[in-house]
Amino acid sequence: MSFTSAAFILFAVLTLLIYYTVPKRGQWIVLLISSFLFYLSAGGWYLPFILVTILSTWLCALGIRRRDRLDEDYLAAHKADMTKEERKAFKNNAKKKKRPYLVGGLVFNFAILGVLKYTGFVLSGVNDLLAIFGSKGVTVPSLILPLGISYYIFRSTAYLIDVYWGKTEAEGNIAKYALFISFFPAVLQGPISRHKDLAPQFFTPHNAEWSNLSEGGLRVLWGFFKKVVIADTAMIAVKAIVASPDTMTGMYVLLLIILYSAVIYGDFTGGIDVTIGLARMMGLRLAENFDHPFASRSTQEYWNRWHITMGSYFTDYVFNPLSISAPMKKLSKWSKDKLGRGVGMRLPVYLATLITWFLTGLWHGASWNFIVWGLLNGAVILISRELSPLYAKFHKKFPSLKDRAAYGGFCAVRTFFLMGTIRILDCYRDVPVTFMAFGSVFYDFASWGDLAGGKLLQSLGLELWQCIAIALGTLVVFLVSHRSKTRPVLTEISERPWLFACSCAVLILVILIFGCYGIGFDAGDFIYQTQF
Repeated sequence: MSFTSAAFILFAVLTLLIYYTVPKRGQWIVLLISSFLFYLSAGGWYLPFILVTILSTWLCALGIRRRDRLDEDYLAAHKADMTKEERKAFKNNAKKKKRPYLVGGLVFNFAILGVLKYTGFVLSGVNDLLAIFGSKGVTVPSLILPLGISYYIFRSTAYLIDVYWGKTEAEGNIAKYALFISFFPAVLQGPISRHKDLAPQFFTPHNAEWSNLSEGGLRVLWGFFKKVVIADTAMIAVKAIVASPDTMTGMYVLLLIILYSAVIYGDFTGGIDVTIGLARMMGLRLAENFDHPFASRSTQEYWNRWHITMGSYFTDYVFNPLSISAPMKKLSKWSKDKLGRGVGMRLPVYLATLITWFLTGLWHGASWNFIVWGLLNGAVILISRELSPLYAKFHKKFPSLKDRAAYGGFCAVRTFFLMGTIRILDCYRDVPVTFMAFGSVFYDFASWGDLAGGKLLQSLGLELWQCIAIALGTLVVFLVSHRSKTRPVLTEISERPWLFACSCAVLILVILIFGCYGIGFDAGDFIYQTQF
C-alpha cells in the first residue's frame, strides 16, 4: 500500500477515526492491528520475517533482563561481604553471562538481512571472478526483500543494544513491543526512533486535539506537495539524463546534480513529513530526521542535518563501539610505537570512520555504487578534518569572513555541489559511468549550446509549465524552510483557522493539478520505501 495511493489515505483516515473512537486504553491496540494490516497488504510472505525479528529480539532482551535481575539480587544480598575487587570481578562476569543474548540476537537478525539483501550482490561478484578464469558461474537465487527490513532490523537491534547497556527497560509485553517495531507510518522509511523515546507515547491516552490534527494534517499535505509536485516531476528529467550517459553530458550532468538533489530531498523529506505528520495527528511525536541540510557549510555538518536518525544509529552503535574496541586499542598502541604518536592517534579513528561509512553505503544498497558513495563521504570528512588546521589559520587571518552571509552562502553552495556530485552515483548506478559523466563537465562545453538552442526541454522530457512548477515549488520549500529556522511555519499556519483552511485548499489543488496525480502522470512510491 503506497503512501501516495488513495487506498493509503483512506486507510489512514479510518485508522484515525477508530483510534479516537475506542476507549483510550485500547488506542495502542488499534495502532497494532492497523500496523499489521498495513504490512500484510504489502505481501503475505513479508509478514513472517518481521514477526521473527520481533520475537527473537524480544526474547533476547528478556534474557538480558532476567540475567540483570539475578545478578542485581545476588549483589544486593552479598555486597557487604565482598571486597571492591570481588564486586568488580562479579560485574565483569555478569556482563559476560548476558552477552550471548546480545550477540545471538544481533547475529541472527543481521544474518537475515544479509542473506536476503546481499546474497545476489555477493554471488554476482563471485561469478565475475569465476568468469575471469573461464569458469562457470553459480546460479544467483531470486530472494524476496521484505519492505522496510533495513529499518525495522535497525530499530529492533538498537533496542536490544540499549537493553544490554541499561539505557532502556526490556518490554515484557510482546504485543506492545511489536507495535514499537511495526508502527506503520514509520516501518518503511523511518525515522529510526529509540525505544525509550517512542514506546511510552503509545500507551499514554491521547485526545483528538485540534493542534495535533491541524499541524499534523498540514504537514502530511506539505509532504505530498514536496513529493508529487517537485520530486516526481523533476524525476522525469533525471531519468532522461541518466538514460543517455553518452550524449547528455557536460551541462546536463550539472543539471543532474541539481535536479537529483531536489528529487531526493523532496522525496525523502516529503515521506518523513507524511510519517511525522500522521503520527502527530495521533498525538505522537517522532524524531525529526532533517534540519535544513542544504544550509550546511561542511560535509560533517551536512550529515549531522541529513537523515539524522540513521547517522545517530551508525555513530552510537557502530563508530563509537568500534573506535574504542580492544582491536582498535591494540592498533593504536602498535601504530604509536611503530609509526609515531600522530599516526597512532589518527589511524584507529580513521579506520573506524571508513568502516562505518562502508557499512552506511552497503546499508543503502547492495551494489558497488553505494559502497563507493559511502567511502567517498567518509574520505571527504577525513580530508576536511586533516585540513582543519589550515581552515583555522585562514579564519585567523580573516576573522570577520566567517560571520558574513556571502561567505556562508558560498560554503553552503560548495557543500551542496560536493554532496550532489557524490550522490549521482545513486543515479547512474555504475561507478565508471558516473566518473566519466562527471568528468565531461570539465571538457564538454558544446552541451551548453542546448540552453540557447531550445533543445533543453525536449531533451529533458519536460514541458515549460513543469519546469516552472519545479522552480516555484522549490522556491516555496526554500522560503518555508528558511522561515522555519526560528519557528515552524506550519505551526503558525495551523494556529490560525482561516489561514489553515486556505493553505490546505491550495496545497490540495496544487497537488492535484501540478503534481504527479495530474493527467499523464503516475504517482510513484517514496524512494526510501522501495529500497529498504
